[in-house]
Amino acid sequence: METDDVSVREQLFHNRVRETIICVLLFTCLYMLSYLILNQFRKTAEFVTDDVEDATVNKIALWLCTFTLSVAVCAVLLLPISILSNEVLLTFPQSYYMQWLNGSLIHGTSVHTKHQIEIYIIISVLLSSVCTPLGLSRMFSVTGSLLVKPRLLEDVEDTLSCTTFEEDSLSRKINCGSTSCWVKLNMEALKKEYQAVQSKRVALEMRRKASPWQRNLGYPLAMLVLLALTVMCVLMVCFNVLELLLDETAMPRGMEDPHLGMASFSMFGSLGAAVQVVLILYLMVSSVVGFYSSPLFTGLLPRAQDTNLTQIIANCVSLLILSSALPVFSRTLGITRFDLLGDFGRYNWLGNFYVVFLYNMLFAGLTSASLIKTVTWAVQRELIRAFGLHRLPLTVSRSTVPFRLLLASGLSKIQ
Repeated sequence: METDDVSVREQLFHNRVRETIICVLLFTCLYMLSYLILNQFRKTAEFVTDDVEDATVNKIALWLCTFTLSVAVCAVLLLPISILSNEVLLTFPQSYYMQWLNGSLIHGTSVHTKHQIEIYIIISVLLSSVCTPLGLSRMFSVTGSLLVKPRLLEDVEDTLSCTTFEEDSLSRKINCGSTSCWVKLNMEALKKEYQAVQSKRVALEMRRKASPWQRNLGYPLAMLVLLALTVMCVLMVCFNVLELLLDETAMPRGMEDPHLGMASFSMFGSLGAAVQVVLILYLMVSSVVGFYSSPLFTGLLPRAQDTNLTQIIANCVSLLILSSALPVFSRTLGITRFDLLGDFGRYNWLGNFYVVFLYNMLFAGLTSASLIKTVTWAVQRELIRAFGLHRLPLTVSRSTVPFRLLLASGLSKIQ
């Protein structure tokens, strides 16, 4: 009996040491990655000053921001990694090298308290329900700005030569406008027009240099993938709404202890779990895009080598809030049945059927409306541009033409 007790204590000790080593290595890697990311955006002038005390305070604040961003990244990756770990254990149940993946490790890497759980739920309801639908619609325009758009019935070389000629003409006007005494030019308007034409010329050069695969397949495939992911999110939420109406077990009751390797968290097995992971990461990216697209937080968008310390702090806190709400957010919408925060269903926020039902309906309604509006306007705009209708002059109604011009044109026809 004593030998058995010693072996059990040794096993528990080895498990705890192993979990500690894994957590330390994981967080160290995330901390280094977060520091490299923040180093690309921070203003160097704030950390290289004559005042030693200010420089020290700024460095400490940067270290704290790095820690905050590391926790946010860990919170984002923890749920997908847990789902994948469960599927790995189901695939290789007898593998000795996979036994370190267990529920104790998952709970050890997640930092939370009972009070934080309720705060996360409030944040999820108030922030993610607005940012995510907005971000899902904005993902199309953001992705489109990074890719080369195909243009039907358009001669790129001809358009590029015309744009280059227009850019040179505007450049000469700007350079000669200040010295000319005969013509008064609006320099601010000219500069804005010059920047717009310059951006158009750069986009045309990118389109000319791109391969036929990039011009004709890259953009449509990316849009189809985004459309498929968004539609899948809406369908899963609608299915969750039906389950809420028919089955009480669909409520987000939570788990006391996530027993990994016992059963799949998706009815479609490993494929469904992989889809869940992709959708969870997609929702997180959409939440971030929607957050920075909202008018209240547009000014927080970081810029490379030009983000002050105050903006860095605000960005890190905002990302921590969004990432902390992700597990509850995904569980409430029915994207996954797995949660990391224990039995949070006893709180009134998620234990109330009407709150959960209205939350799902609100998300599905806002996302569907944003998607329909975005796709409709995008298709209409691309069709107009594809057939060259945007170059046509606007039609002038008779009510906007002065009566004197109408009278003159009538007399000229009589004569």
